[in-house]
Amino acid sequence: MSGNNPVTAGNAPWVRDPARFGRVAVLLGGSSSEREVSLDSGANILAALQRQGVDAFAIDGIPALVQAIAADRVDRVFNILHGTRGGGEDGVLQGLLAALSVPFTGAGVLGSALSMDKVRSKQVWQTLGLPTPAYRVIRAGDDIARAASQLGLPVIVKPAREGSSVGITRVHESADLVVAAELAARHDGTLLMEQLIQGDELTVAVLADRALPSIRIIPAGQWYDYHAKYLAEDTRYQCPALTGAEERAVGELALAACRALDVTGWGRVDIMRDRQGNNFLLEVNTAPGMTSHSLVPKAAATAGIDFDALCLQVLATSLAAETGGDRR
Repeated sequence: MSGNNPVTAGNAPWVRDPARFGRVAVLLGGSSSEREVSLDSGANILAALQRQGVDAFAIDGIPALVQAIAADRVDRVFNILHGTRGGGEDGVLQGLLAALSVPFTGAGVLGSALSMDKVRSKQVWQTLGLPTPAYRVIRAGDDIARAASQLGLPVIVKPAREGSSVGITRVHESADLVVAAELAARHDGTLLMEQLIQGDELTVAVLADRALPSIRIIPAGQWYDYHAKYLAEDTRYQCPALTGAEERAVGELALAACRALDVTGWGRVDIMRDRQGNNFLLEVNTAPGMTSHSLVPKAAATAGIDFDALCLQVLATSLAAETGGDRR
């Protein structure tokens, strides 16, 4: 992803001929910890595509998708599975579809795998000089108190390979470190302890080669947890979050983060902005939520793209895969 050019998919001839997409499997649900969010997102996408005449149908989980492909029922996949271990964001699904020559939305194998692993994401960003909070990797038997003292409290403790704020704790006191680590350890993989950046929580959606308007998230509680993301009605959003050069800079940072991880098609980049105006990359979501509370639709609406058009434009990024392109 590069540049900041308008998305022009709405003017392309195939938009007026939805048959161009063929039979579209909206892949939702699955067996990850984010199943319920995926079901909600998928139902919204399915309805939007069908309203526009796309021959779209829902498939719950990867095993069912494999069966449908074997039965020659699928021409392309709109992937809205979330997470890993039965989710579709970790590169496993992408490798399967690439091997079967089935076009799909979102990042490919490398981009999905790197983005799902928050430690690997940060390592790539650091190598390229992109800003991200200081961190420590926590493995079984490690001295978590020592790691926290090296970073300095407060810190965030979270699983390295989960999304939707699953298993995350903000730790302000040393006495709370053990409980935070135990919560995160309920999920597979290593743990990540990260410096907590004090400031504003921002997110930037990317679509094709464009950064959409940034969003500042203002939860009613102390932070933007699972409840605030998907259930609460009192979370507020400022879109765009910034203006002028600052807005352009945060958009360029989001695009640079995606380029570094080989994320193409669409996604959402989470960023913390400290009180001095410095931006820090947190993670990239390669199959962002599309629920009534989700952020990509809010950013798209500010950019003049309604939900139905957004779904069609995301689906359009899968066309490049047919010719070996990168879904830009």
